[in-house]
Amino acid sequence: MARPRFIVLRAAGTNCENETAWALESGGAAAEILHLGRLLAEPAALTRAQGLVIPGGFSYGDDIAAGRILANRLRTGLGEELTGLVARGGLVLGICNGFQVLVKAGLLPGRYQPRLVQEVSLTWNDCNQYVCRWTRLACQESRCLFLPPAGTLLELPVAHAEGKLILDRPGAEKELDREGLVALRYVAPDGTLPAPRPWNPNGSTADIAGLTDPTGRVLGLMPHPERAMLPWHHPAGRGGCGMEIFRRMAALLA
Repeated sequence: MARPRFIVLRAAGTNCENETAWALESGGAAAEILHLGRLLAEPAALTRAQGLVIPGGFSYGDDIAAGRILANRLRTGLGEELTGLVARGGLVLGICNGFQVLVKAGLLPGRYQPRLVQEVSLTWNDCNQYVCRWTRLACQESRCLFLPPAGTLLELPVAHAEGKLILDRPGAEKELDREGLVALRYVAPDGTLPAPRPWNPNGSTADIAGLTDPTGRVLGLMPHPERAMLPWHHPAGRGGCGMEIFRRMAALLA
């Protein structure tokens, strides 16, 4: 059986493309690391792929704001190709900096597609510094097609300085919940909400750690599933949650 083909996007400052490609391959997909410059020069490469992953790192040095420059380049240079990929049944995943890119490009939560309009943002952690630690997440009752069932607990690490999700107005999180666009939340060690600091590592509104779009085919999350693929990735031997996400992505497109 042919493996679904994913592009792992690389740009100046990304630093997780190799392990993300390995995670996709381990989950049953085929992965090609492709530089943004090549993709802009040949947009048809995206039409030949079944999925796109924007990995973590510090694209363009996080100048201006995390993910902003890469988001602008994707929206202006590949906007039609990106929305077309989703429309024909492809998958898009943004991890950490990739989540910041998807939010600022307007793909998440993506309620106005095919217009790419930024609706939310990710900004500085409440502690005003970079945070690197393991977190516990709960999958929500969402539209996402490749996350485990609602209520499943995942342990994934975070590593970011600008991971606090903010909304454009009070109460907007209720709209996102009602529309099934909140995919993941940080939870306390016993799996309950709200998640006090440090379990919500950035102060994200309503403990939101990940969003999906109305199609359920686009997912962005701040934690790193590609860093929790094997049991020994976790200090207590509880790694492996990330593998489930990549397996589900490959299986959905198989």
